[in-house]
Amino acid sequence: MSTAVLERITIEPKSPANSAVIWLHGLGDSGAGFAPIVPVLNLPSDHGIRFIFPHAPEQPVTVNQGMVMRSWYDIKSMSLDGRADMQGVLESEEKVKALIQEQLDGGIPANKIVLAGFSQGGVMSLFTGLRYPETLAGIMGLSCYLASGLQLPDNASAANKATPILQNHGLMDDVVPVQAGISANEVLKAAGYNTQWKAYHMPHSVLPVQLSDISKWLVTQLL
Repeated sequence: MSTAVLERITIEPKSPANSAVIWLHGLGDSGAGFAPIVPVLNLPSDHGIRFIFPHAPEQPVTVNQGMVMRSWYDIKSMSLDGRADMQGVLESEEKVKALIQEQLDGGIPANKIVLAGFSQGGVMSLFTGLRYPETLAGIMGLSCYLASGLQLPDNASAANKATPILQNHGLMDDVVPVQAGISANEVLKAAGYNTQWKAYHMPHSVLPVQLSDISKWLVTQLL
């Protein structure tokens, strides 16, 4: 993967930005896939949240017959323990950390930044957030799993031990089975993390009622 700064869609608030949500998309998607959710969240009109929707680099994906698509890492196996190519995960972690650093350099502190993601993007938000050395406002992992399988990632940072973590999953998910999300939640709970779990009657997607719940969670963490 290139070390170039990630291209992204940025949606600025009407008020001066004093917080940020970095939202990572799933396999084969782009930042444009989730950018339209911002008005749907119905946040207070005077909110100061900057939304950043980066585009993952393009690369071949093994389980998709080597097809080139936007992907945060290669998927070489569908088994939970071997699904995430860790070299790719680590490379994308550096790119996500660079996005966070941009916000820090612009005056938004880490404790006003939420790292969010769906599917592959959720894997990256959990991995990066759990290892990040400064306390974040929140970590959100939607329809995803732990890159490290049934254990915490190496070098998990104590800085985000108490950070609110939101985990959602679809009960009818045929891409990332709900058990993968449950297992991730159980690992986090057993390690004493501040995680909140909710499953919805949906496939590998998001629902309007779920976005309403996410909006309330974001307001709690950032406003």
